[in-house]
Amino acid sequence: MADSKREIERKYEATAATRLPDLSRVAGVVAVAHRGVTELDAVYYDTEDLRLAAASLTLRRRTGGSDAGWHLKFPVASGIRDELREPLSEALPRSFAGLLRSRVRDRALVPVVRLVSARDVHHLLDAEGALLAEVSVDRVRAERLTGGVGTAAWTEIEAELADDGDPAFLDAVERRLRKAGIRPSASPSKLSRALAETAPKRRKSRAGREEAPTGRKKSPAGKPRQKPTAGDHVLAYVRRQAEAIVALDPAVRRDLPDSVHQLRVATRRLRSALRTYRKILDRDVTDPVGAELKWLAAELGIDRDQEVLDARLRSGLDALPRTLALGPVRGRLRIWSVARRNGSRRRTLALLDGERYLALLESLDALLAAPPLLPAASRAPERALPRAVLKEYRRLAARIGRALELPPGHGRDLAVHEARKAAKRARYAAEAARPALGRPAKRFAKRMKAVQSLLGDHQDSVVAREALRALAVQAHAAGEPAFTWGLLYGWEEAAAAARERELPEVWERASRAELRAALGG
Repeated sequence: MADSKREIERKYEATAATRLPDLSRVAGVVAVAHRGVTELDAVYYDTEDLRLAAASLTLRRRTGGSDAGWHLKFPVASGIRDELREPLSEALPRSFAGLLRSRVRDRALVPVVRLVSARDVHHLLDAEGALLAEVSVDRVRAERLTGGVGTAAWTEIEAELADDGDPAFLDAVERRLRKAGIRPSASPSKLSRALAETAPKRRKSRAGREEAPTGRKKSPAGKPRQKPTAGDHVLAYVRRQAEAIVALDPAVRRDLPDSVHQLRVATRRLRSALRTYRKILDRDVTDPVGAELKWLAAELGIDRDQEVLDARLRSGLDALPRTLALGPVRGRLRIWSVARRNGSRRRTLALLDGERYLALLESLDALLAAPPLLPAASRAPERALPRAVLKEYRRLAARIGRALELPPGHGRDLAVHEARKAAKRARYAAEAARPALGRPAKRFAKRMKAVQSLLGDHQDSVVAREALRALAVQAHAAGEPAFTWGLLYGWEEAAAAARERELPEVWERASRAELRAALGG
């Protein structure tokens, strides 16, 4: 596993004549230690079409300084990145290759820019001599290695917060720099500036307008923009979910909290959009993609569903008085859980490295590159999108009605589960339409989420009861008391019954006619 570091830094414009102000006057700084000048030589890698740069990812191999090696940076927020480090080697580390696979696929990573920097380093220290921040003046020379020509040179100031420091300290540093006339940089990183300043120059057309390197003219200034169509809105939502899948892939590989769940949600949202908006996108093209998305969500759900179940069962045990926890119930639950989750992470990583998953990512790229738009896609979103949302609502209404008609038992449990899936589709449909339909879609989605949550809790209770029965059987076979498992089973049964009693009222609020009328139904 690569070393990881949260990098919080800010960059400022400078010239060769720029001098740092007296930073010992920054609140909290007792001393400024000059650490001298370090020579840094870094080669940045990307695909020829700059896929990493487009996602604000940075991959470099750097020599010089105290952290020579391979560095891979993921954006977190403005001025904040997670930097992963691997030791210096000739070849790209395997761990980095895996983290980049969802974006790179089978494209080669090639050197695109070389940056040689002379870094003049100053450490800002507190009263105990601890590092608060590092401020450096960097004199940079950039050379384009592929996809462009030429060189560039500039000077910049960089202020990087010490590990576990308070980001507010950088505000104090910035105030001092601004007083000295030093302003924030317009470029978020050295690489982005190097790519911009060494890119192929645009040519002038005869009319004096700039042309792209391909020779295609820009749209004339002042031309009124065409209003977005229903197809534009649906494609924008599909693109966001597809991008979320690609972006969450490395988070899952890094085992970041909730990453598997978020990847599964993006997968389900995308599949739901393709099914809901089949009057916009040709299902002959999208159905095969949807089938693969269903497969991916199911595979990711194996570990996630077990995680949710474990948490629910542990919560039930925690709520019991000690006098009712008979036998080694916690040990039994732990053994059962480990047995079911054994190898789940290895299975997930193998899934992400598999050809089927990578083929799915390619198919999503192809769909977005040549979207299979149907005639309805050209309609105004206010006309086309509500119809799709209300169709999902009618499906949900039918399933809720059927569930309420059935007596308590296995049949009703299955019907409630089917209604839950329909509620999720209705919610996702409204969320996808929200940019076009605004507040009515937001309110509708909120009501559908309330229905989904109630039905989801009911389904979790059904699954928990199945697990508790299995645990009771195992405990009995091992000569252990099964009383506690039976007690929890009864509690879950009562919880499911309570959700069923609440359903009519929750559904009444969610199915109000004015909600549908606001959507246009």
